[in-house]
Order: sequence, then C-alpha cells, then structure tokens
Amino acid sequence: MEKTNQPILLSLDLGTATGWALSNKHGRIMSGTAHFRPRRFEGGGMRYLRFERWLNETRDVSGEINAVYFEEVRRHLGVDAAHAYGGFLASLTAWCEEHSIPYEGVPVGTIKKFITGKGNAGKTAVIEAVKTLGHLPEDDNEADALALLHFAREQMMGGKS
Repeated sequence: MEKTNQPILLSLDLGTATGWALSNKHGRIMSGTAHFRPRRFEGGGMRYLRFERWLNETRDVSGEINAVYFEEVRRHLGVDAAHAYGGFLASLTAWCEEHSIPYEGVPVGTIKKFITGKGNAGKTAVIEAVKTLGHLPEDDNEADALALLHFAREQMMGGKS
C-alpha cells in the first residue's frame, strides 16, 4: 500500500548551481539542479530574483511545501562563492518567512556523515551513496540535496525514510 500524507519537503544545496530535491505527500522524490548564473547585461541581483521565482514555481507545482532544509556551509573556498551563498541564503530565508514555511540549515559534515558514514567524505562518496538509494544525480549539487532530503525525512519521520 502506498504511503500518503507525508510532509512535503524541499532540500537545497544553495549556489549558482542549486541542487534541489523534493519529497511529495506520497513520499515520491524528484530532484535536479537549477542554474542561476548571471546573464550578460543583467545586474547582480537578478540571479536572486530568478531564484525566488523558481521557489514560487516549485511551491506552485508541488501544491505546498511543509518545510525547507538547506545545506549550511560555514566555510567557502572563494569570496565569490561566499557572497553568492549569502545572497541565496538571504533570499531563501526571507521567502520562507514570507510564506510561513519552516526552514532549517544542516551542517555539511552532518549530511556527509549521515549519507556516507564519514563527516569529511568527498563529492564522489556522496554521489555513490545517493546512487545506492536508487537516485541518479546529474552532479554533486543534486547529490547533496538528495542526501539532505533523506536526512530530513529521517529526522521528521523518526527513521521511516
């Protein structure tokens, strides 16, 4: 028998290439990578407006979103990546507040330990671990979002992911 009325969860690996995974009320998982690279002749804030539009479209397609989880990055290798992450994080949290959707950041090491058993696992290990769960991520961003979604489902449903 198919499970129904599970919480609708969205997990995000924020960045110019944002990995996403969505679990619907039946427990089915959809995922991918959304790209928000600045386009020629547009201001720096346009990527965040496109991100917000993408969030609205995702909510509209899914009917609702009960909670959002995002990968909480505490250290970036480059200044540009840190600035972009901060912009996406500010846009996401403001959007969640506006729509009364609870949100939570989960540290990178916690996600990696959950999915691979090692908190310092590399990108390839995360991708391989997600593949063992039946997913075929197109890149490490989607793999991270899928790992986070499985972590969130485990936390919310007490081990019934």
